[in-house]
Amino acid sequence: QDYASAACRRMTRRSRLSFLAFFAAAFIGSCGRRLPEVSIYLSTDRQRTEPILRDYERNSGVHVRAVFVTADTDHEDAIRRIIAEKDSPQADVLWSDDPVRLHSLIERGLVQRYASHDTLFVPCAFKSDDGSWTGTAAHASALLVNKEKVRPGEMPRSIRDLGDPRWKGQIAIASPLHGTIRILLAALATTWGTDAFREFLNQLKANRARVTRSRGEVTRLVSAGEVAFGLADTDDMRVASLHDRARIQIVYPDQEGMGALLVPSAVILLKGPHPEEGRRLVHFLLSSRTEQLLVDLAARIPLRPDVRGDRERKGVSDIRTMKVDYAKVGETLERIEPWLREWAGH
Repeated sequence: QDYASAACRRMTRRSRLSFLAFFAAAFIGSCGRRLPEVSIYLSTDRQRTEPILRDYERNSGVHVRAVFVTADTDHEDAIRRIIAEKDSPQADVLWSDDPVRLHSLIERGLVQRYASHDTLFVPCAFKSDDGSWTGTAAHASALLVNKEKVRPGEMPRSIRDLGDPRWKGQIAIASPLHGTIRILLAALATTWGTDAFREFLNQLKANRARVTRSRGEVTRLVSAGEVAFGLADTDDMRVASLHDRARIQIVYPDQEGMGALLVPSAVILLKGPHPEEGRRLVHFLLSSRTEQLLVDLAARIPLRPDVRGDRERKGVSDIRTMKVDYAKVGETLERIEPWLREWAGH
C-alpha cells in the first residue's frame, strides 16, 4: 500500500510538471505568434537613427529588425541588397540618406507607393510625385568659414568661390567619392553642363584644394585655422558652429543664384513580408515627432513647417534651395564618377 501511494505521488508530480511545461511552452509560443515585427534596412548614421527606432519599438510593441547595411561611405550597399533579395524580400522599409539611387528600386517594381496626410506637409521638391519615396529632415552642402581668416567684405557666397585664385591653398573639400559632396558635384554637372563642371574641377585643382578623407576633417581644418573655408556637410558643421560661433560661420551658398543643395533622407515603403507594419513604421518616420528628433539629435534641416529648427532657426523655407531632379542627378553621377575618382587621385 505504501509502495502504491508513493508511486501515485510520483505520477502526480510528473503530471503537474508536464502540465506546467506544456502551459509554459504554449504561453511562450502564443506570445511569440502575437508579437508583430517589421524589418527596416538603413543607410544612415546609426548613432543618430537607432535611438529613434528603439523609441518606436518601445511605444508600439512592434519588434523592429533594423539592419544597417551600408558603410559610412557607400549608400549603394542597401540598394544592392534589396535588389539581390527581390525574389524573396526581407525588408519592409528603406531609410536612406541618399535619394539619388532610388530609381533602381522603383524601375524594378520593388517599391510600394505610400501617401498619407503626413506627406502633404513635405514640399514637392523633396518627394516623388507618385508616392514612391518621401523626404524627411535634410542635410546640405555648405561653406564653413573661419571668420578670423576671412574679412567680412571677403566672405565667400558661392560654390564658385572655391575656384577663386585669391584663396589658393586656403580651401578644403570633403571627399567627392561619397556622401553629400558627391551628390552636390553630380547636381552641379547636371545644372551647369559637362564643360563648365570639368572647368570647375580644374579650378579646384589649380587652387590646391585639400581633399579630406572624412566630412568632419573639413570642419577640423577650418576650426583650427589651417584653411580659410571649406565645403562639407551641414550634419557635421552645424554642431561645430553652435559650439564655436565666434570663430566659424556656416554660409549657405548661392542664395542670390541657384541656391544651396539640400539632400533629404528618403523613406521608402518596400514590397516586404510585413506590409501593414511597414506602412505604420513609414507613418512614424515621416511624422513631425521623428523629424523634430532628427533636428535635435542630428542637427538636420526640417522640411515640415510644423517642425522648429535649431538655434539658428533654419528651416527649408529660410534657405534658397537648388532645384534638382534626384533621379537625373543619379544618372549624371554614374557618368561622372570616373572623373571624380581621377580628380581625387584614385
